[in-house]
Order: sequence, then structure tokens, then C-alpha cells
Amino acid sequence: MQLISERLAMRPVVAQDRETLMRIYGDPATNSFNPAGPLANLDEAQQLLDRWIAHWQQHGFGNMALTQRDAPHAILGFGGLTLREFGGRPVNNLGYRLATHAWGQGLATEFARAMVRYGFEECGLQVIDAAVRANHLASQRVLEKAGFTVNGHVYDVPDASASLTFAITRAQWRAAQGTPQ
Repeated sequence: MQLISERLAMRPVVAQDRETLMRIYGDPATNSFNPAGPLANLDEAQQLLDRWIAHWQQHGFGNMALTQRDAPHAILGFGGLTLREFGGRPVNNLGYRLATHAWGQGLATEFARAMVRYGFEECGLQVIDAAVRANHLASQRVLEKAGFTVNGHVYDVPDASASLTFAITRAQWRAAQGTPQ
């Protein structure tokens, strides 16, 4: 399975993504707004990747590797839709992390829009949520451009301030697309 947008190609994560996952998720710069901090080593990257692959196997959707369409072997980042809990409430969470060289090009917004479309059209989800640190303005703008609105907050990282929560419903998305409910 592969998703294509204007500039991006997205495919489910695979075991061979471990080193790239470590490079991106282990980079302190990509974790500037992550109170948990970067991954420390390849073992942590492997554990995260194993959870992502298990999520795909259990739910039929999950995190993906993102590449540019014209450079399919160079991973720019990872992200996708996963089942999580926000304050004890189950949610379909949109998350992503891009390598620093991919920042500032509109790729996160393009990815978020592609994931929203995929979540509603292919996965049949009724709502998609996201959590963003209150001081991470760039990610907040990405979500807003993808149609999300702030709907609350959640204490999602122990001993850290709350994250803002965002959501978009299938009905909101369809209305913005001009598609009948």
C-alpha cells in the first residue's frame, strides 16, 4: 500500500526503517517540542518501530515513512494515524516528525491533508485528533491548514505542561471539500 500526494509518497513502516527512524527521532532538533526527548539508541528505535508495525497488523493503518515522490528511497520523516488515548479517551491520533532539512517547505501540511483524506476515505474514521505542545506554533498552523480546530488540552507527557488537542470530524472535512454529507 502506498499513498501519493502532490510531492510526497507515503508507505507503511518496515523493519528496514530502523536506522532512519533513529536518525530522525534521535535528533535533538526534531524533539525541540517533545518533553520526552529524543530516542537514545537503536534499541529504542527498534522498540518504537516494533510497536508501529504491530499497530499496522492489528488495525490496518498506522505510521508511514514519508519520501518525496521523485526520491522514494530518501525518507524525509515518519507519521500517520494511530489509536491513542487523550485523558482516558480513545482517539485516532495524527502525528508526524520530519527531518530538519524537510522543514519550512509545506510538506507537513501536505502530509497532514493526505492523512486526513486517507483517514476519512480509506479507513472510515469519523474523527481525527492531534495533540501539540502549546508553544509549537508551526505544528499548530499545520493542523489548522489541514482543517483541525482546537478542542481542549491533555496532559500527555508526565511532568510536563498540557498539550493542546485538535480535532476534525468527517462531516467538517466533507463540508470543506464541498462534498455532500
